Amino acid sequence: MESAQTADLLVHDAELLATVDDDRREIAGGWVAVTAGVVSGLGGPGDPAPDAVRRVDARGCLVTPGLVNTHHHLYQNLTRAFAPALTGGLFDWLTTLYPLWARLDEQAAYVSAYVGLVELALGGCTTSTDHLYVHPRGAGDLISAEVAAARDLGVRFHPTRGSMSLSVEDGGLPPASVVQDDDAILADSQRLVAAHHDRSPHAMTRIALAPCSPFSVSPALMTRTAELAETLDVRLHTHLAETQDEDAFCLATFGRRPVDHLADVGWLSDRVWLAHLVWPSAAEVERLGVARVGAAHCPSSNMVLGSGMAPVAELRAAGAPVGLGVDGSASADSASLWLEARTAMLQGKLRHGAGSTSARGALEMATRGGAACLGRAGEVGELSVGACGDLVVWPLDGVRFAGALSDPVEAWLRCGPVSARHTVVAGRFVVDDGVPVHPALDEQLAVHRRVAARMQVPPG
Repeated sequence: MESAQTADLLVHDAELLATVDDDRREIAGGWVAVTAGVVSGLGGPGDPAPDAVRRVDARGCLVTPGLVNTHHHLYQNLTRAFAPALTGGLFDWLTTLYPLWARLDEQAAYVSAYVGLVELALGGCTTSTDHLYVHPRGAGDLISAEVAAARDLGVRFHPTRGSMSLSVEDGGLPPASVVQDDDAILADSQRLVAAHHDRSPHAMTRIALAPCSPFSVSPALMTRTAELAETLDVRLHTHLAETQDEDAFCLATFGRRPVDHLADVGWLSDRVWLAHLVWPSAAEVERLGVARVGAAHCPSSNMVLGSGMAPVAELRAAGAPVGLGVDGSASADSASLWLEARTAMLQGKLRHGAGSTSARGALEMATRGGAACLGRAGEVGELSVGACGDLVVWPLDGVRFAGALSDPVEAWLRCGPVSARHTVVAGRFVVDDGVPVHPALDEQLAVHRRVAARMQVPPG
């Protein structure tokens, strides 16, 4: 137990405080204090809590670290549940939507990020990545527009500078309207890191580099991006092994499977985390684990697109950090990390048996696992003195939780659905008593509807 003399925030008398720290401490009746944006103390009923500027009574609630989202495409909420794209697998879905996404501009990037990050916060997410890989000519500075939305809302944000360079004319999947030249991609990547990447402890914004996928970028761009990330000391992200179609594409185009391709372009390192990883072989899982390559598990999207179930338990056993991702809101549609944690738990039970995957295992992926993927272990994804003051207060009352008395963590994920009562980032409320605190939400929702309607007009 440690405490400050006067804290900025004290959350006290929790039904259970699940710290998800190194010792996985769980404190019945626990409290947590935040000062200057950082956890300054934790304790139980017998430990003296500090005075605080604001006190939150968490009786009847579970308190957890803020959840960490390791894969998203925020712009896709502008084409959420787009009916013409829901009839095929990943490749058909993408080719239907690419022409609509070619209409992205700075306004669209800002409003989709704003709405998407609010949606994530309502589901207990305090740190989110984003993978914006569509950069139409003349669209403007889309990544900086997203960063502005995150700063306006006060959420911790790890956008990635996504890219596509291999158009359908070059043997790739996307149309020429949404691809860029390698040199332009790398120059803009360097510019964005210089403009926004904060290397200091407890940083609110960090940038990673993220060529989209084996079927939309050249091997040369993958190699040069890895070299640039090493020079700039930033992380790397891409989609990999998402579908069997991707396996077939890599074999036909490169003469090797996706993980072999990853190794050949210099990406088999602990600087990397990968989205989906549904189809690695057992030997490839071991290679990824030895290299400590992270995985963003996206169970809802993988089901919507019929991609399959990722070998999550095997990846974790091999030593690969595994976090959770909501994926884009045109495939997963509902951007709730609570829902992804529950679905990950259920998929784990379906794959390996009822006793194989617990709510605690899913919570760990949603917190510590995500932090490890983003290179922020010890900073986010846990409640410990010195960690970021990011936490969630989850209500466990009412009809949905009637009778769920034996285990608050299992109740949290097996009952519900449940949304956050309070979502706190760096000691500041983003959601307060179930309501987003930023005053411009209604205005931005109206803008979002206009932009989405414009984007969804059929091409031609």
